[in-house]
Amino acid sequence: MDEKILEIIEFNGEGYKPLVDFGCWRVAFLRYLDELRPDHITAMERHTQTDEVFVLLQGRVILLIGGNGSGVDKIQPQAMEPARLYNVKRNTWHGVLLSQDATILLVENRDTGTANSEYTPLTDEQKQSLLEIARDTLAFDLP
Repeated sequence: MDEKILEIIEFNGEGYKPLVDFGCWRVAFLRYLDELRPDHITAMERHTQTDEVFVLLQGRVILLIGGNGSGVDKIQPQAMEPARLYNVKRNTWHGVLLSQDATILLVENRDTGTANSEYTPLTDEQKQSLLEIARDTLAFDLP
């Protein structure tokens, strides 16, 4: 197929990979990598200028929602289901727990990054809560 009329993109690596940037939007994949192990997660993020859309393509994913206050409130886990769209609203603290075979499709503003996002550390209690969620819902073998 002529790439001038149809671009076919594949990504089988680990982590976050932008696949298409056009105009003001970006489509990316997020796949499991060790730094996203539940016992390695120490912070949550929020985007101050955009919503972010998540779609589960394969595996199991828990979307973590921490409210939209100045810091993370109680962490609310939301199990994602395939082919459903999850729109995390602007200024909402969020993160993800992924099974090792998981792939998420992300749609966000093209300029989403550290310049228009905030990060907040999790308390020891919040980190423990993430470990419990991961053990209970994703069957992670964790300390």
